[in-house]
Amino acid sequence: MSAPGVEVSELVVRFGDFTAVDRVSFTVERGEVFGFLGANGAGKTTTIRVLCGLLLPTSGSARVAGLDFSDGGKAIKSKVGYMSQKFTLYPDLTAGENLAFAAGLRKLDPGLARERTRELLDFIGFTPALTVLVRDLPGGFKQELALAAAMMHAPEVVFLDEPTSGVAPAGRVRFWELIYKLAGAGKTVLVTTHYMDEAERCGRVALMRAGKLIALDSPAALKREAFPKPGAAPSLEDVFVKLVEGADR
Repeated sequence: MSAPGVEVSELVVRFGDFTAVDRVSFTVERGEVFGFLGANGAGKTTTIRVLCGLLLPTSGSARVAGLDFSDGGKAIKSKVGYMSQKFTLYPDLTAGENLAFAAGLRKLDPGLARERTRELLDFIGFTPALTVLVRDLPGGFKQELALAAAMMHAPEVVFLDEPTSGVAPAGRVRFWELIYKLAGAGKTVLVTTHYMDEAERCGRVALMRAGKLIALDSPAALKREAFPKPGAAPSLEDVFVKLVEGADR
């Protein structure tokens, strides 16, 4: 039986006297779409940086794609794909040049890079010409191309940090179809989002507040637990307000 895509146990990350992540534990299975919710500064992005091998934990343990941090996270970096909430493609390069640059960063053999480019363009259903400048693409196509760049090295675990921020509703729906395709292909997908309708699409959702994991379950179970009164029909946004924001009021 294969190991989970992500295993986190009592993870702590401190910056001086500030504790950004406070004894967080969770497991994400392969093929699962796992949502991370929390206000800005809750610790979501710091946790993801650890799991991408970009930041070493202060204490606790984490395994990603079956690998730990015994080598400082170097091996983990080859197993993960990361799509930042900040647009990372180069607007003055063409779509093809951006993908070639991503392949170069991963030191892919030219033949493999061309093969992966064809596969990924087919995967995202990219219809514009590869010669188009990225700055001239609609927002949805830009994000899909950024996903393709993050997937160039065929990672096993994919981290998507606010991937549809600023994208039109139709583009968001299309992007989530790609997320489900990734999960269906056996990839482990972790998504942070501020859109509650997107969080509803996740198999399970983790709620973070002030560095702590305060709730973890399916959207339906979280709603039942937060609002157990018979006949209640809360939304996930109601749960978020009650558990995450309500504690600050």
